[in-house]
Amino acid sequence: MNIKPIRNEADYTASLKAIEPLMMAEPGSAEADQLEILSTLIEVYEEKHYTIDAPDPIEAIKFHMEQQGLQRADFAAVVGQNRATELLKKQRKLSIDHIRAIVDVWHMPLRALIADYELAKHN
Repeated sequence: MNIKPIRNEADYTASLKAIEPLMMAEPGSAEADQLEILSTLIEVYEEKHYTIDAPDPIEAIKFHMEQQGLQRADFAAVVGQNRATELLKKQRKLSIDHIRAIVDVWHMPLRALIADYELAKHN
């Protein structure tokens, strides 16, 4: 197999087709090596051309709450009773202290909570 860089959509499509027959390659085989190389090239191309924006922090919190069976009262216990409703209704932005508390108590990924700060940094 002739492996080359992925420079455009045609190369990307060809790489996706080329990887399919390699998916069941025996570990340590030449095919497995080709699979690893192609996978890396595809991953790099996708990261560069198919970026996924970070979710809205409040939507990420709501999703986390839903997945964990948490209620507004649970959120209020983390960020304070006076702020919980305002935050969930997006009437107020998360503060650094709120973010720290959510990460510490709920172990949510920091990246999911800082989108507003990253947007401001790039504008």
